[in-house]
Amino acid sequence: MQADQEIKAFTPPTRDTVKLSPDDNVVIALRELQAGEQPNDVPVPLISQISRGHKIAVAPISKGQNVIRYGQIIGQAKSDIAPGDHIHVHNLGMGAHQQDYAYASANSALPAIAEERTFLGYHRADGKVGTRNYIGILTTVNCSGSVARFIAEAAEKSGILDEFPNVDGVVPIVHGTGCGMSGKDEGYATLFRTLAGYAQHPNFAGILLIGLGCEVMQVADLVGGRPIRADGALRYMTIQNEGGTRRTIDRGLAEIKGIAELANQVTREPAPISEITVGMQCGGSDGYSGITANPALGYASDLLVRHGGTTILSETSEVYGAEHLLTRRAETPEVGAKLIERIQWWEDYTERNGGEMDNNPSPGNKRGGLTTILEKSLGAVAKGGTAPMRDVYKFGEIVDKKGFVFMDSPGFDPCSVTGQVASGANLIVFTTGRGSVSGYQPTPCVKLATNSEMYARMADDMDLNCGDIVTDGVSIEAKGEELFEILIRVASGEKTKSEELGFGGVEFVPWQIGAVM
Repeated sequence: MQADQEIKAFTPPTRDTVKLSPDDNVVIALRELQAGEQPNDVPVPLISQISRGHKIAVAPISKGQNVIRYGQIIGQAKSDIAPGDHIHVHNLGMGAHQQDYAYASANSALPAIAEERTFLGYHRADGKVGTRNYIGILTTVNCSGSVARFIAEAAEKSGILDEFPNVDGVVPIVHGTGCGMSGKDEGYATLFRTLAGYAQHPNFAGILLIGLGCEVMQVADLVGGRPIRADGALRYMTIQNEGGTRRTIDRGLAEIKGIAELANQVTREPAPISEITVGMQCGGSDGYSGITANPALGYASDLLVRHGGTTILSETSEVYGAEHLLTRRAETPEVGAKLIERIQWWEDYTERNGGEMDNNPSPGNKRGGLTTILEKSLGAVAKGGTAPMRDVYKFGEIVDKKGFVFMDSPGFDPCSVTGQVASGANLIVFTTGRGSVSGYQPTPCVKLATNSEMYARMADDMDLNCGDIVTDGVSIEAKGEELFEILIRVASGEKTKSEELGFGGVEFVPWQIGAVM
């Protein structure tokens, strides 16, 4: 992806801190602050060093009193906190929290944008539009993963794709499950949805499905006598029936060439941007995530929705504590209740597996200034903008409504993105403050840096710097519009940094629920 902004050395912001809401009793440090300094908005000199992105008390906070950021509760003080004190894991805890869900009380539709915008995409027989034109080698089980990779490597070495310039490449989709599991429980249904979603994804021009033959997730069950793809570009085989590895590779190469002949007939044609579906993610978050990149993505999300497109928010364990902001935006009370049902499922899921919902944020998140899951979730929800929430979907369930929606998933980024792609996302936008690196074939991933310091350090991995919202005073709206234009260009074929680096080979991670037997 070509950079639209100059990569320059990090320049500290002119302000010392930012207060995000008049109701807040904390401010966020915008640069490294030293003991003895008295930053703006803080009534006394600091008694200790405060790192960028971390919180500073601006009023006395008694033990047990709520700490407020974004105008929302992010936890309770574990001890008395004085003005100027650093607020972090040593003196801020999760505490009890009860929210008023106020279902569908703030779900005003956004005004539509009449301007007809288009992108250049690949039109599929089922009416969907792809942003890439890959051939996928999809595996039912871990046991067929190596053979899938062998076929992809053989196809690349043989040069058989050289005569098919419209084909972007061959993508092996391999994973670590498909057997040693129940054939009728929630875990099986989740994996089935995931594989079926990839098999019919619009960024794939065709699919070669490979199984071993004796696994729980049977090829025959996935195919099931029904047309997974309306274009018929699906081939399938099992290694055992083909007679082993070498024979499977030989037949696989022949099938790849046949699929490529079909795929090469499809070229990019104009499509309305209402056919763009964006999966929204954040990983390696920091104290800036909820100030810069996430709200900028939220603004771009609203723009896409206003043009008739679709955006998917996920990571249920990372909206925990901020779910009341989404239930209020639910299109109907029933949609809001679907989200709370998933929240309650997660509370039970973590309890019976010896976990807890507040084992998030990660150590890296905490070094970046985040303290509780409530604080992290409030920043994460900002990615979803302000549009009404039209529906709530299970992991990998095909999204069949336009607009802003939610898909249930873990907070583990590769797994969550896998579900979003299975649900139909043909673009991914990923915000990061600490510097996450990854990519998600067949779907291109646009990376947003939350702070200018990290962007300057890792510019080869980042597609857009949102740190200039703090350092240079760029508005959230302007940055959201800049991102929106990037999405149209990437959907039309412009490569992202992760694509140029070759990411996507190991990031397919289905959600493995249930006992491994």
